[in-house]
Amino acid sequence: MNIVYNVMVFLHIIGAAMIVGIWIVQMKKPTVHPRQFDGAALQLITGIVMMGLIPALDMDANYIKLGIKFAIAAVVAVLAFIGSRKYKKDEPVSKGLAHAVGGLALLNVAIATLWQ
Repeated sequence: MNIVYNVMVFLHIIGAAMIVGIWIVQMKKPTVHPRQFDGAALQLITGIVMMGLIPALDMDANYIKLGIKFAIAAVVAVLAFIGSRKYKKDEPVSKGLAHAVGGLALLNVAIATLWQ
């Protein structure tokens, strides 16, 4: 079970890297790339799986922190979905939308690492 949990953590970090990395690369011309939505979906799925594994592994968890992270991740996923649909249709993606996706994902990473 620990191996499954650790694989989920690994994939969760990859999802965050996909969102934030693309956001940083495209900082001069902000947009939302479809891979950012893929990263957001990966983060949501792995986060839910990890939350389900916590009781099975008898781990202590701060469910308030996890609830806040889940809410932010859901917002990121919705915004990334909207932005990626616009990107695929060759419609303009607002700078605010692009920065909201990257900034909120970065906020989630900060909450994960800094909130004890």
